[in-house]
Amino acid sequence: MTFAIEMVGITKRFGTLVANKHISFGVRPGEIHALVGENGAGKTTLMNILFGMMPPDEGAIFVEGREVVMETPRTAIGLGLGMVHQHFKLVPSLTVAENIFLGMEITRGGLIDHKAQSDKARALSDEFGLGIDPDRRVSDLSVGIEQRVEILKVLARGARIVILDEPTAVLTPQESRDLFRTLRGFANAGMTVIFISHHLHEVLAVSDTVTVLRDGAVVGTLPTKELDEDRLVTMMVGREVNFDRRPRKTIEGRKVLELKEICARDNRGLPTLRDVSITVRAGEIVGIVGVDGNGQTELAEVVAGLRAPSYGEIAINGTAVAESSPGKMREAGLAHVPADRLVRGVDGSQQISANILMGRQATPPWVSAFGVVRWKQVRKLARDLIRRFDIRAQSEQTIVKTLSGGNIQKVVVAREFSQDAPIYLVDQPTRGVDIGAMEGIHDEIIAKRDEGAAILLISVQIDEVLALADRVLVMFAGRISGEVDPETATEDEIGYLMAGGSASRQAA
Repeated sequence: MTFAIEMVGITKRFGTLVANKHISFGVRPGEIHALVGENGAGKTTLMNILFGMMPPDEGAIFVEGREVVMETPRTAIGLGLGMVHQHFKLVPSLTVAENIFLGMEITRGGLIDHKAQSDKARALSDEFGLGIDPDRRVSDLSVGIEQRVEILKVLARGARIVILDEPTAVLTPQESRDLFRTLRGFANAGMTVIFISHHLHEVLAVSDTVTVLRDGAVVGTLPTKELDEDRLVTMMVGREVNFDRRPRKTIEGRKVLELKEICARDNRGLPTLRDVSITVRAGEIVGIVGVDGNGQTELAEVVAGLRAPSYGEIAINGTAVAESSPGKMREAGLAHVPADRLVRGVDGSQQISANILMGRQATPPWVSAFGVVRWKQVRKLARDLIRRFDIRAQSEQTIVKTLSGGNIQKVVVAREFSQDAPIYLVDQPTRGVDIGAMEGIHDEIIAKRDEGAAILLISVQIDEVLALADRVLVMFAGRISGEVDPETATEDEIGYLMAGGSASRQAA
């Protein structure tokens, strides 16, 4: 059978770094083919080459048996490829339909026919079971719905070969299963799906074939039915990795972070947090889990000082925080790993060393008494953190935006966790991070807890919260909808609460 997509002998170099080493990779029509590997293994580079975003230095690409040159993404789209990126590319001020047809607007009499666009977008959504209102503005959507819009954009352009990069990062288990059914529907209709994920149980659940990359080369391509998680992990990182639930201990520490009856409004002025009360003690990890768009973003912003509560009180170490600002919260002892690493985590145009300095730029020993940055010490710290957190970069002078998403995340985690803070707000710490790095970040979180820090962990990954948290709180519609015991709770039980079910009904 002719491959729908075949890449033969692909090599790509960036200076002395060889990102792809003679990779050969083929996907058949009607197949869901998973591509897995650690950050820096070469997955993103390979897919960027396939989608015409950069040329290979060596090798060839074939579409349905015919050799092609992917000059630009427009070339790839014209050949029937579509790519849903990990970081969405939507215009918030436009409607769903306007985003879907951006650049290929339906016109009538020289003007955009908004009704026709809306009708066509709704028909596509219904055909593929995506359930999206085409007339809503993207700025009003949750991240999970935004992802579906990205999928619709690809389908509207006639894609027969769909590449999805970390598509379930913002979904509940139930929503992930719905997505898998959609992807299976694509495959049954003869479409081709390339599925990139760091969540191996998803890879095993949805794919037909798996290709594993390590250090820029193919380790192996095998039918999914011949694999399990242990074998996949070993192929990816060359060693065993532990993701068992971490041991808990009795929490007797003092109250470090207290939120009392917090209410807040979203950017539209609508109520989004409703009477949220949370206490986090020293030596405790409190996990918050919920579907994106149910108040976790606003909760994190309130705790970080980025959003002022409309009602309620915040206290750190028993002292009320009188003024809500990021600077005041840091002065009070907060370290913050934000959910959106590109917007609030790093300055992508600066070097790793400059990003490590952030938050330290006004304090000794990094700055002299005269306000001059001691760059020699900053660069040494950056080099130490690059080694400690296994950041895949050539040096501390590497520009951050040239790193993979997972390595950018490690820069943020390294900066925040190298501080000695009493309270850590850790929001989506492993989004887009590979298996090996995920284990390392989890180890750092546990180490901080064992040192006596209080940690508020927010994650859409239920398995992550269950593995780490001493207590788990579930959010729905801006409220705490229930608390579950991480020792006994299942993902489906938590998913029920995430979808608005009550704790009492779940227990019954």
